[in-house]
Amino acid sequence: MVPKYQHALIVGAGPGLSASLARICRAQGLRVTMAARTVEDLKSLCDEIGASAIPCDAANAEDVVSLFGALEELPPDVVVYNPSARERGPFVGLDAKGVKEGLIITAYGAFLVAQEAAKRMVSHGHGAILFTGASASVKGYPQSAPFAMGKFALRGLAQSMARELHPKGVHIGHFVIDGGIRSQQRPERVNGPGNPDSMLDPAAIAQAYWNFLQQDRSIWSWEIELRPWVEKF
Repeated sequence: MVPKYQHALIVGAGPGLSASLARICRAQGLRVTMAARTVEDLKSLCDEIGASAIPCDAANAEDVVSLFGALEELPPDVVVYNPSARERGPFVGLDAKGVKEGLIITAYGAFLVAQEAAKRMVSHGHGAILFTGASASVKGYPQSAPFAMGKFALRGLAQSMARELHPKGVHIGHFVIDGGIRSQQRPERVNGPGNPDSMLDPAAIAQAYWNFLQQDRSIWSWEIELRPWVEKF
């Protein structure tokens, strides 16, 4: 059975993937709410598609509780968690405070948002919680240990939640975005003659999220990897 969704909440919203997710959900008839630490730069997108935006620090438990409390009239039945942060550099020189902050935003914030969402979804036996992962979810790169720590934790959270909540009617998804997302700030990199599309199109990623939501529950996935066709494994 493929459930019908009514209200999408996108946490950590901004340009790029979040905007593409907001557009596709609105195009499919869902109400869309976006949440971010600052929402001023979301105004044009909200006006464009008829969405709303609420300030929320996803790493702050009180903010997250308030966010879901503000949406009780029609609780979101699709929740997407996009925030992440990283501290880059040689391991021995990493700033401990920056590493801690990155872990809190990437993993602890995901827990806070997912828990509030799940409380409401489980009682209705319906809903979906989607997490945006990265190459670092499954591969630790040099000088990027903190990012891998956060994304590995996010993936573990999603896997554990799927095993517990799928039987309760809540679809959990973790998306390994294994490549750079195309944007104005990160234009297409062409890997040799005749190789366009070497970066992931945010609209195509959003379509993959939507397709995931359409899965019949007899074949529910919990994780999907998305990577450019020219990537070398």
